[in-house]
Amino acid sequence: MRVVALREHGGPEQLKLEHWPVPQAGPGQALVEVKACGLNYMDVFVTHGMPDLHTEMPRIPGGDVAGIVREVGDGVARDWIGKRVALFPRFPEGGVLGEHGNGGLCEYIAVDQRQLIEIPEGVSFDQAAALPIAYGTSHRMLFTRGRIKAGEKVLVLGASGGVGVSCVQFAKMVGAEVIACTSSESKARRLKELGADHIVNYAEQPDFSKAVWAASGKKGVDVAINFTGGDTWIPTQRCMAVNGRILTCGSTAGHLCQIDVRYVWHREIDIIGSRAYVPDDIKACLGYVADGRLEPVIDTALPLERAADGVALLDGRRIFGKVIVNP
Repeated sequence: MRVVALREHGGPEQLKLEHWPVPQAGPGQALVEVKACGLNYMDVFVTHGMPDLHTEMPRIPGGDVAGIVREVGDGVARDWIGKRVALFPRFPEGGVLGEHGNGGLCEYIAVDQRQLIEIPEGVSFDQAAALPIAYGTSHRMLFTRGRIKAGEKVLVLGASGGVGVSCVQFAKMVGAEVIACTSSESKARRLKELGADHIVNYAEQPDFSKAVWAASGKKGVDVAINFTGGDTWIPTQRCMAVNGRILTCGSTAGHLCQIDVRYVWHREIDIIGSRAYVPDDIKACLGYVADGRLEPVIDTALPLERAADGVALLDGRRIFGKVIVNP
């Protein structure tokens, strides 16, 4: 089978098209023919290498996988064969597809049966592959942890990436007022099309807190979604209303962030962490798509041999929504 594999860290040019044997479905496993694989910023980190995570080489990236079950191993019900499935990205023993083990930039993948999630009718492979990591993460962060509700003012930083776009969509789905931060006019237009009520261009206004404060009617936002970290943390605190909630699921611009504790106690701010997703988050997202309540935003779809181009788009932050690779 054809795969895109990484044998040494570097830029996207290190991702090479290779030919590997088709894996076998062992006991408790299913062999899935991959029809679509969604890329995430995690794939950029894996490609470049992370100081705190050793990557065993060669590694096939790609954490969001959708396809068809073609074979099953001992102990797996045969009625899975032929079913369309999305894969729960986390291995039962820990770790994530494409990061701690091989992912979906390939034609076939053998996975634990516990990772199989049936795709409902009316949901395409590309749509299903857009959901697990980005939309699943957002769903848990906004609903399970953040408890957002209609009428709240919600700030989304980094609103044009996979997680950011899904946060905007979920916030609008429940009837919130959304202030979206992005870096270009073209991305701003697309966010407005998704329903964002206010746009802040932080390329033009690096201290975005002043523009957000004005857009909120000088009352602050009820919920701020910040998975950027770095030097955005104190400006985010300045945006908050009394009893506001800052939600975070990552730190793409840096793990060490300064906190001005005056805002924490004076405005009684809650800082709420959210760690990834569970299968029910992905099932809920698939259900929203099947019901017509959600349309995953796909920026670009590429063939397997151009997977490196997709990682380069993410690396350069030149996308709006998701990049999908079709083996």
